Amino acid sequence: MLYVLIIVIGLILDRITKIYAVNNFIGNTLDFNKLKFTYVENRGAAFGILQNKRFFFIFITIAIIFLITFYFIKNIKKNPKVINVALAMVISGAVGNFYDRLINHYVVDFIQVDLLDSINFPVFNVADILVTLGCFIIIIVILVKGDENVG
Repeated sequence: MLYVLIIVIGLILDRITKIYAVNNFIGNTLDFNKLKFTYVENRGAAFGILQNKRFFFIFITIAIIFLITFYFIKNIKKNPKVINVALAMVISGAVGNFYDRLINHYVVDFIQVDLLDSINFPVFNVADILVTLGCFIIIIVILVKGDENVG
């Protein structure tokens, strides 16, 4: 139940923030120096690669969501809770961006962080944060505890 709740809360946060971005940031960037809220329609992947490959991303995302969900369900009792939480976060983020691609034909991105002037970091959203954080947690667990603790 906890994992379903993580997925649902992640999806709700993603949708609410994207709706807010659409209603408030189109043509109206909020600039807090190193943190900006701006509206971007991302028709590609991270850093804008593979622009306008919507059907490719839909196919790949369906496959990834299916495989991760299958692995998650199959190993839910064997995996440590932290891995299951991380997988729930990845699923939630993947579904959030998948929804955008399917309905809007693009992903709404709106968070821009400029920590270093020399790095042009992509604009991102809550779904991206969920996927990145979930993957980061999985990597840390594997590095610290070894991959025998995963599935």
